Formats: sequence, C-alpha cells, structure tokens
Amino acid sequence: MATLTIRIPDNTHARLRQLARYRKISLNKLVEELSTATLAQFDAEVRFKVRARRGSPAKGLRILDRKSVV
Repeated sequence: MATLTIRIPDNTHARLRQLARYRKISLNKLVEELSTATLAQFDAEVRFKVRARRGSPAKGLRILDRKSVV
C-alpha cells in the first residue's frame, strides 16, 4: 500500500472530515472510496469512447429510432 500526501484548502479538508464523520468512516477510507468511484467512472468513459469509435453513427441512429417507438 502506498502513502500519498496531498495539499488541499483547509475548508475542503474540514468538509471532507465532516463527511467522513457523517458516514462513520475514516478520512482515509473516504478518500479511498472517492478515488475508487472516480476511477470507475473514468474507466467506463474510456470503454464507451473505444466502443463509440468502432461503431457506426448511422447504425446507432437506426437503433435509437427503433427504441423510440412506443
């Protein structure tokens, strides 16, 4: 496991500390959870972009047209 030192404004640190206390977890665990969520979001975005590059805009629009019909 690695150690990371970051510099953040005092008010941000205080708010993060309050959030961790509210969730009944350590500040370290909160930062770990936020980092994991952000990385998952980034990975999903990258996967989406890779798939989008392989796809066909015309085919995508045809699929949307079929799904739009109720």
